[in-house]
Amino acid sequence: MPDISALIEHFPYIGIFSLLILGGIGLPFPEDATLILCGFLISHDVVKLIPALTVVYPGLLLADYFLYYVGRKYGRMIVTNKRFHRIISPERLLSIEEEFNKRGSLIILFGRHLWGLRAQLFIVSGVMRMPALKFILVDAFTSIFTMAIMIGAGYVGGNSLQILRKNISRIEHAAIFLAIVLLFGYLIFRYVKPGRNK
Repeated sequence: MPDISALIEHFPYIGIFSLLILGGIGLPFPEDATLILCGFLISHDVVKLIPALTVVYPGLLLADYFLYYVGRKYGRMIVTNKRFHRIISPERLLSIEEEFNKRGSLIILFGRHLWGLRAQLFIVSGVMRMPALKFILVDAFTSIFTMAIMIGAGYVGGNSLQILRKNISRIEHAAIFLAIVLLFGYLIFRYVKPGRNK
């Protein structure tokens, strides 16, 4: 496997796209973490907002469609596949199928934002033979909110870190001053007790 950190450092857009795809096929690169990383990189001007979004959005949709396609191709036999059995068990497949029959598109619309559930939903939507165009349209709509929330969180976190770095000297001085005051107060309390000089 290539060194992902080096890939992101030298080719950040390709790196982010690769992480989304690798996460989509079951490797341990959580989608939310990748999106937060993207927001962090935007806040530090490593990548630019618009180019990053033009890479992230297709990456999300491709990763989601891959899971849908696998579910559609293998059907209920998906639970016998060693790789995908870790994602969805036979019992989980049945329970999600029941909910899918009741609520259909709403399951994807809202369930997409629940980490740990979204991959299962995409597989089940394929197993249930949801029309591909319908799946893509619903997923394309709800993915916008996922991007906004997670990239926004990374951006805010990155800006907070920058502010912290700018003010680190002030924080250090304040910490030193507070330590001196506490030490001085302790010495007074310890050695200048009431009635000692009587």
